[in-house]
Amino acid sequence: MIKSLALGGVMLVVLLAGCAKQPVSSGGTASAPAPGGARTEGAGTAGGGFGAGGAGGSGLSGAQRPAIKDFVAAPDLSDIHFDFDRADIRETDAKVLDSHAGWLKAHSDHFVLIEGHCDERGTNEYNTALGDRRAKATMNYLISRGVAPARITLISYGEERPVCAQHDDACWAKNRRAHFMVKAR
Repeated sequence: MIKSLALGGVMLVVLLAGCAKQPVSSGGTASAPAPGGARTEGAGTAGGGFGAGGAGGSGLSGAQRPAIKDFVAAPDLSDIHFDFDRADIRETDAKVLDSHAGWLKAHSDHFVLIEGHCDERGTNEYNTALGDRRAKATMNYLISRGVAPARITLISYGEERPVCAQHDDACWAKNRRAHFMVKAR
C-alpha cells in the first residue's frame, strides 16, 4: 500500500513537472488541408498533438536543424490569421500562403520557422496546443504547394507573445496568427 502511494506520488510529480509553461516545438508532417480548411476543433479541449520535443521540422536530425534563436524576421512573409478557436487556413490567407510558397521556392537557400500564436482567451495549455495546430496547418499548406518539409521548423507560443495588448475583438484577431522567420542555410 505504501509502495503504491509512493509510486503514485512520484508519477504525479513527474507529470506536473512535464506541464511547465514553455513554448512547444514540433515537427513531422500530416496531410495538407484544403484551402478552406477541413480541420475543426472543439472548444475547451486541447486536441491535436504537441509533436516531438526540440526544434521541429522533419527530415533533419537535431544537429542539422538550425536553432530557433538563429531565425530572423522575414519582411517578405507576412503573418496569416485565424478565426477564433480554429486552425483552418482561411481562403484569403491561402492566397497569402501561395505567395509565401513562391518566395520560399525561389529562396531555396533558406529555412523557415513558423510560429503559432493565439489570443489570451483559454488556458495556457489549450492555447499552446492550438498554436501548434495553427503552425502545423500552415506548414501542411506550404508543403502541399511544393515547399520541402525538411526546410520547415515549427514552434507554438500560445498566448505568450501577443502583438496587441488590448482586451477586445480587434486586438485578439491580430494575435491569432502564424508568424514567419527565416534563416539562410
